[in-house]
Amino acid sequence: MKPCRTCGQANPDEAHFCHQCGSPFSEQARAPENQTSSSDQATGHPFTEPQLWRAFIGPNADRYLDQFKKFTTDSAPRFALTWHWPAFLFDPFLWFLYRKMYLYALVYAVGPVLSAYLTGDLAVGLVWRIMAGVSANYIYYWHIKEHVGQIRGARGLDAVGQERLLRDAGGVQPYVIWLGVALHLILLAALITASQEGLLDQGLPQ
Repeated sequence: MKPCRTCGQANPDEAHFCHQCGSPFSEQARAPENQTSSSDQATGHPFTEPQLWRAFIGPNADRYLDQFKKFTTDSAPRFALTWHWPAFLFDPFLWFLYRKMYLYALVYAVGPVLSAYLTGDLAVGLVWRIMAGVSANYIYYWHIKEHVGQIRGARGLDAVGQERLLRDAGGVQPYVIWLGVALHLILLAALITASQEGLLDQGLPQ
C-alpha cells in the first residue's frame, strides 16, 4: 500500500490515482511518452483525456465511466435514462456537495424545503429525490466534461498544474459524509420530538 501525498489515503501499490481524492501519484505525473496519445504529445499535455476523467472523478471512477458511455454517441452527447442510488437515498443536496457541484447542491437544498412549505406536503421531497436519481449521472457527466475541457484548454500547464486544478475542481469532499450523518441525526431527533408532542398529526403550518 502507498499513501496519497495529498489526502493521506492508503492505496494499492499499482494505483495510478488516489482512490479517495483522485490525485495522480508522482510516477503517473512522469508517465512515459508511450502512455500518452499523439494529440496530447502535440499539445504538451502531461495526461491523456481518459486519465484526466479518472483523476477528476476519483472514487468509483470505473462505475461512473461505465454509466457515461450511455450518453456518448457518434455525433453528440445525448440524455439516456440511468439511475443514481446515492443521489436518491442519501439526499441529493449532500451528494452534489460531496462531488463539488455547488450550484446543484444549493438548488436541492432550497427546492425541497420551499416546495414542502408552499404545498404543505412533505411527500413532495420524494419527487425531488426521484428527479435527482434520474438526472444525477447526466449532470455529473456534463460537469466533468466542462471542467476537463477547461483543464485541457489551459495553456502552459505542466503535470503539477493539472494536478492542482484536478484537486480543486474534482474528486470528493469527505467531510460531507460526516455532515450528512450529523444532519440525519438532527432530523431523527426532531422527528422523535415532533412525534412525542403530536405535531406530526397536525401537518405542516400553512
